[in-house]
Amino acid sequence: MDVIAICILIFSFILLIGIGTPIAWSIALSSLFSLIINLPNISSFTTIAQRMATGLDSFSLLAIPFFILSGQLMTHGGIAKRLISFAKTLVVNIPGGLALINIVSAMMMGAITGSAMASASAMGSTLGPEMENEGYEKEFSAAVNITSATMGLVIPPSNILIIYSLASGGVSIAALFLAGYLPGIIIGFFLMIVAAIWAKRKGYPVLKRSNSRKIISSFINALPSILLLFIVIGGIVLGFFTATEASAIAVLYTLILGVVYNEIKMIELPRILLNSSKTSAIVLLLIASSMSMSWVISYENLPQNISHFLLGISDNKIIILLLINLILLFVGIFMDMTPATLIFTPIFLPIVKSIGIDPVQFGIIMVVNLCIGLCTPPVGSVLFVGISVAKTNVEKVVKPLLPLFLAMILSLILITLIPEITLWLPRKFGF
Repeated sequence: MDVIAICILIFSFILLIGIGTPIAWSIALSSLFSLIINLPNISSFTTIAQRMATGLDSFSLLAIPFFILSGQLMTHGGIAKRLISFAKTLVVNIPGGLALINIVSAMMMGAITGSAMASASAMGSTLGPEMENEGYEKEFSAAVNITSATMGLVIPPSNILIIYSLASGGVSIAALFLAGYLPGIIIGFFLMIVAAIWAKRKGYPVLKRSNSRKIISSFINALPSILLLFIVIGGIVLGFFTATEASAIAVLYTLILGVVYNEIKMIELPRILLNSSKTSAIVLLLIASSMSMSWVISYENLPQNISHFLLGISDNKIIILLLINLILLFVGIFMDMTPATLIFTPIFLPIVKSIGIDPVQFGIIMVVNLCIGLCTPPVGSVLFVGISVAKTNVEKVVKPLLPLFLAMILSLILITLIPEITLWLPRKFGF
């Protein structure tokens, strides 16, 4: 390992981020500066360009722009409103009912859109004003919205699980999708416990029980939206189509649904397509630049050196996993999920494999770690979407956010220590 090259990689990346360079360019440029130490200039430029291009040369990655587009269509297609109406009939006689509705709705929204940003925006703008009118502090409602929105990245379909599959060298996307369900439900359950305790202490109102007629009516209204989950995941698991094909089916289904609901007008489609294209371009550029840094890291033999270092500390897999968790939690505070997954999967996956950890379990562990980072400053994108929608600031949200943050940490510990939480469902389906 060339220590000078690695130091240049790290410090140039930190410097570029510090002066406000977009993260995708910071990653690509720091990789280039590191490579110039050992290769001629022309070869360095050519290598980085090739690695960025070949990093996007994957059929599986086509699923990402399709799922982003389907998420945009869902946000504009009235799906969030119907999911919230259905969730209201499920949560009764518990303090802080609207907060729990936010969590349940985010779980369902996440299971359909696979986007934390879309969930935070939709739930915050729809439920936030209603919670405020019922006497909830806007900081508490924002904290609930921020943490629950991240479940869209754990509960499938999830773009970040597709990216992990690419970075890991081909871990089954179907297995990862199935593995995300129970962890997502556990995180939601812990968040609901904390929200209910906080609401009871603050004396927030208890929702009245809905009659059976209203429950059936809201379920029927939400059923077409919920069916998308079974169509996409069921089709992948049963082998009817791949994740990429499923993403295209999701776009077609959500477009038809939005038109049938009369929530999407044809005149709005160009704007929806443009927004989806912008988001897809950002994500794919991050993937391309991250793949170049991942190659440079491998070229410098950094994964092997980190592996020797960690295994030299202990051969106990629990200690190794806890150390990796701490590193990933720290990384998540300062780096977005996509580059973090692409850069650190090749570093840590060989280590966890060597101590007998299933790559599917590690994929969920990594995603949950980085989801927690989305709720923390200074880079937490979901945090800033949540406070923007709620019209508040980070300082005020921190207090109600901390217990919810700890609930996510507790969920992460359970997912780390109990492999069956992630592996039971994939094994039931033969993965």
